[in-house]
Amino acid sequence: MAMQKATTPTLPYKLDSVMDFLRLLWSIEHGLQKASKRMEGELGITGPQRLVLRVVGQFPGLSAGELAYILRLHPSTITGILQRLVARRLIERERDPADSRRARLHLKPSATVYTRASSGAVEKAVTRALFTAGPTNVRAARKVLAEVAAKLNPN
Repeated sequence: MAMQKATTPTLPYKLDSVMDFLRLLWSIEHGLQKASKRMEGELGITGPQRLVLRVVGQFPGLSAGELAYILRLHPSTITGILQRLVARRLIERERDPADSRRARLHLKPSATVYTRASSGAVEKAVTRALFTAGPTNVRAARKVLAEVAAKLNPN
């Protein structure tokens, strides 16, 4: 018996370009949420937590504010992620010698297992997609996404 190839159904619904773009953004957001939950189950860490660990590992000594700026997240969002990572003893906060009000972030040795390349991590899928799209398309997509982000987050 021959296997039938799965096909995408053709529907009579056509979205305008704005709605179609939003549909794609929501699909990406949904995919990131699913991947994060899967990562938590498989790796013991969520996608945002892994991203924070990877960035702090790349830039040891960042402040929480600098981390929020790099990741383009609200400081209160970063605070919650950092509290969980500190509680798990994956990140340590050291008092900034130049400004005692500020803490500097460093990875603890136990975080290394979470910062290595992993086939279950979101970065692998994004790396493959960027490679497939090619540099010209990636630059164009980045430009559009940066513009959308700027309009949604004007501060």
